[in-house]
Parts: sequence; C-alpha cells; structure tokens
Amino acid sequence: MGSSSLPRAAVLAVALLLLADSGEAFFDLFSIFRPRSDSDYFPFDGSPGQAKRKPKIEQEEDGAAPATATGLTKVPPLGAPSKAALDTIVLPVDDSAGHAGSWTIVSENSGVSAMHLAVMRHGKAIMFDTSTTGRSLMRLPMNNCRADPRAKREGTMDCWAHAVEFDYSTGALRSLKTATDTWCSSGAFDADGNLIQTGGYFEGDKAVRRLDACDTCDWREYPNSFAEGRWYATQQVLPDGRFIVFGGRRAFSYEFVPQPGMTNGQSIKFPLLRETTDDVENNLYPFVNLLPDGNLFVFANDRSVVFDHRTGKVVRELPKLAGGGRNHPASAMSAMLPLDLRNLTRGADPEPEVIVCGGALKTAFRLGENNTYQPTLRDCARINLGKIDAVWAVEAMPVGRVMGDLLVLPTGDLLMLNGAAKGSSGWGFARQPILSPILYSPRHPEGSRFRPLAASTVARMYHSTSAVLPDATVLVAGGNTNAAYNFSGVDFPTEVRVERFAPPYLSRELTGNRAVIDVASVPAGGMRYGTKFTFRFHTPVAAVEWGDVRVTMYAPPFTTHGYSMNQRLLVLPVAGFSAQGQMYELTVDTPRKPELAPPGYYLVYVVSKDVPSEAAWVKIQ
Repeated sequence: MGSSSLPRAAVLAVALLLLADSGEAFFDLFSIFRPRSDSDYFPFDGSPGQAKRKPKIEQEEDGAAPATATGLTKVPPLGAPSKAALDTIVLPVDDSAGHAGSWTIVSENSGVSAMHLAVMRHGKAIMFDTSTTGRSLMRLPMNNCRADPRAKREGTMDCWAHAVEFDYSTGALRSLKTATDTWCSSGAFDADGNLIQTGGYFEGDKAVRRLDACDTCDWREYPNSFAEGRWYATQQVLPDGRFIVFGGRRAFSYEFVPQPGMTNGQSIKFPLLRETTDDVENNLYPFVNLLPDGNLFVFANDRSVVFDHRTGKVVRELPKLAGGGRNHPASAMSAMLPLDLRNLTRGADPEPEVIVCGGALKTAFRLGENNTYQPTLRDCARINLGKIDAVWAVEAMPVGRVMGDLLVLPTGDLLMLNGAAKGSSGWGFARQPILSPILYSPRHPEGSRFRPLAASTVARMYHSTSAVLPDATVLVAGGNTNAAYNFSGVDFPTEVRVERFAPPYLSRELTGNRAVIDVASVPAGGMRYGTKFTFRFHTPVAAVEWGDVRVTMYAPPFTTHGYSMNQRLLVLPVAGFSAQGQMYELTVDTPRKPELAPPGYYLVYVVSKDVPSEAAWVKIQ
C-alpha cells in the first residue's frame, strides 16, 4: 500500500521541523503497513500542516547557549498566551472531605521535556524525550556528543541531551546520553531495579537500552535486538523476570526482550493487534497487565483478551468496550486496581479488576487534521477478570478526558490528572487542557467515587507524564504538543517545568497520623515469597491500633503517552502488630508467588488511618 493512498491521519500528526544546522531530513510516516525504507524520510516539502520557516542557526535562537557551552540553558521567552491556551477546564473543588491537595513547582527548567518518566530506587527520576526534534535545553559535555545518524553531512554531532537524571528532592540535573532515538518507546524495571528500556524510532526502533540505578551510570544500548521495530509498543515484566513487548507501529506481534547483545530471529504474530488497527490505528501502546494466575490482560482499541504467554494462546476474549477508541491516539487512561491479599482463602488469588477511563471517538484524530476537536469520552469502565462472565461496568466521570495519566496511590485510591477535554493525542490535535486532577476511590459506592481536587496552573497534554514518589506525593512533568521545543508562537508552549502534587492525605491536619518507617529495621535482604516480613514504625502524635494500619507495596511504573506500564499496588495481610513504647512492630505476609508481584524493588508504605508514610524501598525475590 503506497503512502499516497493513506490519510495524513496515519502519521500521528508528525509535522517535523527542519532542524537548525544539522542538515537532517524530514520523514514521511504516512504508511503504517509498508516496510520501512529510506524513502520514509524525505526533505520537508511545505505540505499543509507543516509551516515553512527559514531555519535559524543556533546562536540566533532565543535563549540558546554559545556553541561551546555545556549543561542547562535558559528557557526562551514565552509569547503571550493564545485564546486556545486560555480555554482550560477547572472543575469546582470538592472540599467536603477536607483538604483537596496542593501544588508546588519543583523545577522551572528540567532541560528535557519529559515524554517518558520513571522513578528509580536511588532517589532519582529519569526523564527523556526524542532526538528527532532537535535541540533540548540541556547540553551534553562537548567530549560526549552523539553521532547524528540522520544528518546529511557525515560526522555531524548532536550535542543536546535528550535524557536527564532528575533529583526530585533538590531539582538537580545530570545529562544522560542516548545514542539511539527513544521517541515513543517503552520500559520496565528488572529484578535489581535497573531500567530496561525498549524500542523507539528510526535507528532506535529495535533497540534495548539499560540504565543502572547509580549516580554515575549512563545508558548502555543494544541497537539490533528485536526482529521488528517497536515504536509505540508496551513492555510488561513477567513472573520469571523476563520482559514481553507487544505491538508498535506496523508491528502486529510480540517478542520477548533478548539478553544483551543477542538478536531475536523472528517475532510472534498477535492477531488482535492487526484486527484492531483502523485508519488512524487507535491501538498503539496497548494496555497490558499481569494477572495473578500468570496470564496477561491485553487491551487494544476497544477489544481485549486474556492471553497465556507461556503457550502463546488466547485463553478468552472479553466483551467489547463500546463507545470509541481507548489506545493511542485515542489515548484513554488505564490501570489494574489494587490487589488485596487480605482475607483470602489459603492459596486463593485475588480477583483482578482493570479500569479504563476516557479516550476519544475513533474519528477524533482524523477530524483534528481539520482543526475540529471532538469532545472526549466521559465513561469510566471496570471489568472483574476473576469472573468467567465478566462484563464492563460503566459510570461517568465529571469530565471527559484524553491523554490523562492514571496513577494508583499508596492508599489504593487512583489519581487522574493531565490531559484534555477535546481532541486526541498528537501534535496540536487537542484543546481545553484539564487542570483539575480527580481522585477516584474504587471502594466507594458507585456515584460517589469521583472527587475533583485542587487545580494546577500548568496545562499538560500530549507527551506529559506523572509518577508516584516515595514520599507519597506525585511528580508531574512534560507536555509538548509541538513538533519541537517551541516556546512562543504556539498555543501550548513546550513544558520544562516540573511540579509536585500533594494529595489530600498529606494535609497538615493529618500529619499526626503519618507513620515513619524505621528504615534500619527493614531487613536488608528484602522479602522472600510466601514468608513473614517484620519491621518497625512510629507515628509523630496519634497512637494507632492494629485496625488503623494497612501495608501496601507499589511497583514503580514506566510512564509515557498516558500509560504507566507495570504499575501495580498490593495490600498485604498484617500478621502481627505490637506496641513497643512509642514504636510499633509490624509483621506482614509477603506475596506468595511472583505472579502476584514479579521480582524487583517495590515501595512499601505503612498507611495509618488512611495516611501513607514515606516508603521504604524493598526488594522481593
């Protein structure tokens, strides 16, 4: 199928800029089916939707550093906000239950807009975007630039960092060097808490990258690991510690991540992905969850299956979720609800529930090409996969949302934030950013689950991210609705500010309930499956009893494009509780098998009277 026969919608709004002095080519991404070739990348032709402009050399760009500079450069001046930028959604705050949360700015300039975000066990967050769109605001050291594989002139070097290590406690930054393009890639943590990151674009689409958790580590890359390119794919950790990667553009298949330096000979077909591909795809970044029985839940566009990765067979197909598209570029939010291990019959598994909220009509992206922005979907649907006759139970959110993030908080509630009320994913394809986060309480009765919280002042739509931090706050970053780092002359300037949201449970009036874990008491060897785990904590003011306390363990995800891969929260049974003066000793039953909690590092919280402590990093193996 030739590129001329497919609509521009299939390119996901790629209006790439002619970069300053690199001589880079532009790319025709119009065809989603034909094999990749050099003809996919051709010079900018000034076609509709791609504003022609005279390239500037770097020294002419507002805010640019001298060519010999290294490190962080200043944010260029912002233009006056457009009419579209002022058209935001702020919901009335529900403060009937008390404090509604608060926002602070952690950093005015992260150097790189966080298209991808992951929190690592050494106290740092990793943020990165793409090398496709040229300069960022952070330079690499001059002796550590990357060779630009797309430059017309051989030997051209790219000295802009496209990844940073961000200290969320201090705001300090360290540049990281990506040799291959990480645009719209995927990731997960291995059993030792190291980031294993996969796919991307162009020379990076078959790459596997590794970043260890240390203050001096940088990326190690293996460019030719996959049989097929993995661009907009989803990576899931398995009970044995391996990773499986589903889909990506033009990849209707899955693969297991090979060992470093190894190459997969072939991929494995996954018919659901081809069957759910429409004219603008709407099935990229499929939602994937590991279930307690070891099978996988895989959702693409509006269909889902339970899949046994061990046999390569679909166990069952689930009812269709009607109403629109749910995956990129329709971009709904999704997560698995907390797995409560308490009060189970011996040897039984908890019943897993998956939630999918928002999204867009399947025509939203195509209409966005003509500057028509459809209202997004308001429905929020849950399905209990533990029931053989499972059906979707649907309720309405306060506002429709596309491109939102959905985080599972340490308390077991969910936080919806970021995104827009009109349009779809894509550069410039959405309007009406939603500034109000919403707390979703899955244990509340239907009709009382949604609570609008205090609003941010920063619009975050396409390419925005968020993450739960060890102190139970939420890091919020990114947002780039443009095809490059544009700070003026656009409706929504590129966002390099980083925020922190403190949910209602961290209000001042509740701090007396907040437990403090005695880190020295946490066993250095971590948890073992199916055993007891004992540690101590204290509370600053209020005394607690057995019934006041819960223990949760959270798997930090890899977040991009509104989906937090591998996110899961478990509620552990409390097997022992005793007061020792002002200190409490707590014993919990650990998850009995890796299907419940794959090996790796988790954030363990003590939730005292619904207020979470700062977490301890604990390894389960």
